[in-house]
Amino acid sequence: MEKVMGRIHSVESFGSADGPGVRYIIFLQGCNMRCQYCHNPDTWKTDGGQFLSAQEILQKALRYKAYWKNNGGITVSGGEALLQIDFVTELFRLAKQKGVNTCLDTSGSVFTRDEPFYAKFAELMKVTDVFMLDIKHIDDEEHKKLTGRTNKNILDMAKCLSENGKAMWIRHVLVPQITDKDEYLQELRAFIDTLSTVQRVEVLPYHTLGVFKWQNLHISYALENINPPTKERIENAKNILGAV
Repeated sequence: MEKVMGRIHSVESFGSADGPGVRYIIFLQGCNMRCQYCHNPDTWKTDGGQFLSAQEILQKALRYKAYWKNNGGITVSGGEALLQIDFVTELFRLAKQKGVNTCLDTSGSVFTRDEPFYAKFAELMKVTDVFMLDIKHIDDEEHKKLTGRTNKNILDMAKCLSENGKAMWIRHVLVPQITDKDEYLQELRAFIDTLSTVQRVEVLPYHTLGVFKWQNLHISYALENINPPTKERIENAKNILGAV
């Protein structure tokens, strides 16, 4: 059988913030969004990274299985992992054969109910235990300004996961002057409340730790004059969204 290959940007052996428990995190190369606050712009190009098979990366991950306990496992992130949906599905299929918990961290920007993508997504849902969906902005026009793409298919992906009984975590980056407005937070909360399978909501405070990567890549950083949110605004967002 032909091996399914993927482009790997990097891995993290002991992640504790990207899914339940201790995780082996696989960051895939390539992204179709251009988020103004992205802290990994080096993942954008689709032709970079290390070319590995699903079997090879799983073998690397399984070396750390003893640390995962009952609820840990592997998380695939990006970049945008759904750009390599065949690879992710094969990796998760092999992982489930080994009894490994699987988690996908995605912005949902590739999602569509059109074929052939949707049939592939249906297969991916069968072998994914938790979906972590990043909702960048609830307002579509503001989402376009922030990321370069619409959010309509992203919100539809959340609805699809809910319809199919798939566990999901919702993540939202809190950016002063952009996403940190009560009206937007309340609108996002109202949307989340329509979903039946959300297990956890996380507020991720905007930070500037990745700005040096933009500078190294000679890319202009649009949010140069925006500071991280205050503790008060972070708590306000958590309260509105019902976040942990």
